[in-house]
Amino acid sequence: MSSSRPHRPRLLAWLLSDAFRIGALTGVYLSLVLVGWLVIANHVPASADFAGPRNATAVALGALVILIPVVRFLRRPAQLFASGVVGWALLSFTYFILGFFYLRLHLRMEPFNLFMLGVALYGGVAVAAWVFGMLVSARTQPIVTPRRRSN
Repeated sequence: MSSSRPHRPRLLAWLLSDAFRIGALTGVYLSLVLVGWLVIANHVPASADFAGPRNATAVALGALVILIPVVRFLRRPAQLFASGVVGWALLSFTYFILGFFYLRLHLRMEPFNLFMLGVALYGGVAVAAWVFGMLVSARTQPIVTPRRRSN
């Protein structure tokens, strides 16, 4: 039996999925927020006077970007988790590379610990979305009582 679609390796199919694309974009956006924050914090001396608002702005931007996979895949927890981990892996890799330019960057948190933080974050959100989806599904479906067969 022949298929009209050309055969694609599984890895290539994963790279073309929505979860990967959204995760990659999320990772790029998170990396841009991180690079922007580090450049402003370390190379704009006047920003030291506004360190609190500067840091709060970076955290708020990062939090908004983190929500992209959550909003996109809320009803599909497996894709939410996969997309979030891809994005967080790109952020962690960027953080690792930036450690070569900002020598004291890794003193507070190692890149692997940052990666695991993101895995735990997106894992928790994916589990919560799955449980909520199961509760909604159980609530909307009627309860069927088993009937005894008459002999």
